[in-house]
Amino acid sequence: MINTIIFDAEGVVVDSEVIWDKEQKIFLNRRGYIYDRDKIKHLVTGQSLRESTATIQKFYGFNESMDNMLVERKTIMCELLESQITFINGFKDFFEQISDSYSVCIATSLDRGILTFIDRKLELFELFNGNVFSISDVNYISKPKPDIFLYSAKKMKVNPLNCVVIEDSPHGIEAARQACMKCIALSTTYEAEKLTSANLVVSSYKKINLGSI
Repeated sequence: MINTIIFDAEGVVVDSEVIWDKEQKIFLNRRGYIYDRDKIKHLVTGQSLRESTATIQKFYGFNESMDNMLVERKTIMCELLESQITFINGFKDFFEQISDSYSVCIATSLDRGILTFIDRKLELFELFNGNVFSISDVNYISKPKPDIFLYSAKKMKVNPLNCVVIEDSPHGIEAARQACMKCIALSTTYEAEKLTSANLVVSSYKKINLGSI
C-alpha cells in the first residue's frame, strides 16, 4: 500500500524548467551558440549542474574551465530565479490534500546552492519538514540511477515498494522504476508521449488519482 509520496523538485514542485531553458540560452548565446531545446533538454534533465554543464560543453564542442562555467551558470540562474520562480500550478492544492494522509519528501538533482536560493524564496524545507534530499546526499549519482530515491525511502524509514514518485522526465521515471517504486508523470516539461513508461501520466495535479496506481 502506498504510504509515501516522493516529489521531484523541478517541473513537479517548482516551476524552474522553463527558467533553466532561459539560463542555457543566455549561457550559450554568450558563446555564439543557439540553444536547441529538442536536442539538449532530454540529455541534461535530472543531471547535476556539473554533469549538465559537461554535457552541454561536449555537445557544442567548446573548451573552458569547468569551475568558471559553474559560477557563471549559477549566477545567471539565480538572477532569473529571483524574479521568476514559483510553484508548479496545482501543486500547493494537491499537497494540502495529501500531506495529512501520506509521508512526503523531495528528492532532487538540484545544485545545493541553487536549492538553498529557491528555499529562501519558497520555503521548501519548512513545507516538507526538512525532508528535502539532494544527489549531493548520494555522492552526486544522478538519475536514471535510483540512488536518490532509495536514499529518500531510507531516510523516511519506508519500504520502496510503498512509495510513489511524482516526476516530469524520462530519466526520473526510469530511476523510480529501478528503485521499485510506482511513478506518476506530469507532462509539465515533456510531452506525454515521452513519459509513457510511468504508471500514470497526467497533464496536471488535478488529474492525479492515487487510488488508480
